[in-house]
Amino acid sequence: MTETREALGAVEAAARIVEVLGAGPTTVLTGAGISTDSGIPDYRGPGSPPRRPMTYQEFVGDAAFRRHYWARNHIGLRHMTRTRPNDGHLALAELQRAGAVGGIITQNVDTLHEAAGSSPVIDLHGRHDRVVCLDCRTVSDRAALAERLEELNPGFADEVDDVEIAPDADAVLARTEHFRVADCADCGGMLKPDIVYFGENVPKPRVLEAYAMVEAARALLVVGSSLTVFSGRRFVKRAIELGRPVVILNRGETRCDDLATLTVDQGCSEVLRALAEARRP
Repeated sequence: MTETREALGAVEAAARIVEVLGAGPTTVLTGAGISTDSGIPDYRGPGSPPRRPMTYQEFVGDAAFRRHYWARNHIGLRHMTRTRPNDGHLALAELQRAGAVGGIITQNVDTLHEAAGSSPVIDLHGRHDRVVCLDCRTVSDRAALAERLEELNPGFADEVDDVEIAPDADAVLARTEHFRVADCADCGGMLKPDIVYFGENVPKPRVLEAYAMVEAARALLVVGSSLTVFSGRRFVKRAIELGRPVVILNRGETRCDDLATLTVDQGCSEVLRALAEARRP
């Protein structure tokens, strides 16, 4: 039976979440909403501007699209490397160390859960700090590629002032036609961020690992996700099939509100910090 608590304060919301989740361990599924307090914008949260992410088909099929993406990513990376875990990330890491949270499945590519000290973490949609060659499949460090792109495009980053940053380390730029793209240093093949694009499937072993994490837990807590994309929503449905309680903490409605045991319309950081405090002996 679903209980909706839209007007709860952080402390009261945390107390209700503890009641529903029980002693744990709980698996946590996070989305872009947990990282907004770190300065990374949401895709679909209240007040977010309309966004049209590049698809996998556009990236691999059109050199102009690919050049435009890498130019934007080159600028966006500077912002991503300056971001730090917020209190929500830190609270989840604390809950993991206490045994209340068993593992985290994140739809984000910002690596902030790892930076906060969480483990294990499944990066469902990949990581912004890695690059993969689509020909030889070599995975390399994004920071090393940044140095190569800077050599190919000296001063490009300094010419760009204020830009809008998207959740996948993308930046909104008007002109990129003169940007030079780097190829794989090993084979000369096409490089792509090690991120699952729209129109691309999450690798099956990663999906199975995430399902196993849901199945091993006694409950599922969704944090900062509208659950619009099936790649995350499927884990809520699996938890429901298993008879596990599901709590959704998110600003605004989600695609699974009618399935959840409890929904909390609140900020992630405040409630997660209160939840960590409530779990302390």
